[in-house]
Amino acid sequence: MEIKKELENLIKEALVKIGLNAPAVHLEHPDDLSFGDFSTNIAMVLAKERKQNPKFLAEDIKNKISESELIEKTEVAGPGFINFFLSKKFFKESINSIDENFGKLNIYQGKKILVEHSSPNLFKPFHIGHMMNNTIGESITRLAQFSGANVTKISYPSDISLGIAKAVWEIKRKGGEKYLAEQKTDLDGAIMATLGEAYVAGTKAFEDSEDVQKEVREVYKKIISDQSSEEYKIYKTGKDLNLSYFEHVVHRLGSRFDAFIFESEAGATGEEIVRKNTPKVFTESDGAIIFEGEKFGLHTRVFINKEGFPTYEAKDIGLLSLKFSKWNPDISLFVTDHFQKEYFKVVSNAAGQINPEWKEKTIHRTHGRMSFKGAKMSSRLGGVPLATDILNTICEEAMDRMSERDAEMADKIAISAIKFTILKTEAGKDTNFDPETSLSFEGDSGPYVQYTVARCNSLLEKAKSEGFVKKDMPESSWTPSELEKTLYRFSEVTETSVANWAPHTVASYLLNLSRAFNSWYGNTKVLDKENENAGFYLTLVEKTAMTLKNGLYLLGIESPERM
Repeated sequence: MEIKKELENLIKEALVKIGLNAPAVHLEHPDDLSFGDFSTNIAMVLAKERKQNPKFLAEDIKNKISESELIEKTEVAGPGFINFFLSKKFFKESINSIDENFGKLNIYQGKKILVEHSSPNLFKPFHIGHMMNNTIGESITRLAQFSGANVTKISYPSDISLGIAKAVWEIKRKGGEKYLAEQKTDLDGAIMATLGEAYVAGTKAFEDSEDVQKEVREVYKKIISDQSSEEYKIYKTGKDLNLSYFEHVVHRLGSRFDAFIFESEAGATGEEIVRKNTPKVFTESDGAIIFEGEKFGLHTRVFINKEGFPTYEAKDIGLLSLKFSKWNPDISLFVTDHFQKEYFKVVSNAAGQINPEWKEKTIHRTHGRMSFKGAKMSSRLGGVPLATDILNTICEEAMDRMSERDAEMADKIAISAIKFTILKTEAGKDTNFDPETSLSFEGDSGPYVQYTVARCNSLLEKAKSEGFVKKDMPESSWTPSELEKTLYRFSEVTETSVANWAPHTVASYLLNLSRAFNSWYGNTKVLDKENENAGFYLTLVEKTAMTLKNGLYLLGIESPERM
């Protein structure tokens, strides 16, 4: 952010003037606006090193800071903080510059960023874990786009496994393709209930009978190698149905993908790479091929098992290879449950031994798990709830709270409530969905931010009908409020969010901006023709709406025109 860089440079110049080295300068926004718009503890840091009085040093630094038309005043506070109060000129210029592109950056202009998320297990329904992954992955994708990058979004479905063979075996036992054709195939989950039930039933039969185990293994061989077999045709039909269901669910969540890399493809590539790099990177051990992670402070994992099949580890090596050979990204981001963090440290280290670029350019982001508050929610959703069940349940909750039942609006509010609850939580931490707070129009929620946008839209529409005209900030008789002092920070927020791939920074900002606007609105008569600042008030409303819309977009949340 330009103002932050200018302040840093002014402080460094002041340090040089008094004969001090200019280290990195840390600036932050004070929680209490009476202490200014920015504050630095540089005097306290240097005073400790030089054994000086920090308050005296702060005064000395303050007195050497050059004048700037963007700074109204500078003060020393407390034990040695230097506080900066920005000028009316700065606020006028920053607010006037807000438009539909506000917050966009050029940090990764011309760079290629690949984002992988929402990787489903075929023949299993899309559940809460997948939905959390999709929510975070979609937000990171939009942050990457806002950074100026050329972004490719992919998913990595698990399409071949012994578990899938168990489901195919069960479907064949029940009548094969004819049985599938007789089932309900609506994309909100009926077909997935059929496939999921087959997965469960096939797994139980496999565990209970050695004969079934032999038959399932034969099914597995056929779906891998014999495309003319009945088993392969059942598998292919189920796979296509599952992918249609998956794309339908993520579309409802506001997401889509440019491409898929399937686990079967990654497995073949990974096996070839692991064998090629044995014994250079991997080691043969008791008929298997392993990576000795202990040598790197990690743990040992099997990459090809004793039966000669690639494990998940080898498949992830293949996935990395395919990502870089197909798209050659400057950054490759992927999102998983935080319980996989240690696993991917081993895979990443092994990958780095094969091709350092795979490790250097790959970023792993994690998420926690979601629970649901209240007996009603828990009983309706069960232990590991399905995405469609969650959406439909919370949509009903939203409908019950609306004065007029509007299914389309209720769906937007429900998705906003879920996504905001997920995204306001720092990466890797668990979260608890409480319908009382998450659906509230007056709390720390997505619907609260959506409602603030709708309120802005309503004001602008009414102002237009009554002939009000928007105007620039007045030159005098005006003092910036908390609203103006919050608005300009959005570019800084997006920069921080992109730097850390951390959507929760955007969510926190949107809550602060919504609170600042609603507080300002409650104390300001916006549509008052007797007030010479009415035109400027409308400009503030418009700029607030633009900023909130851009922020909600980054979270993958729609901004309704009215609520």
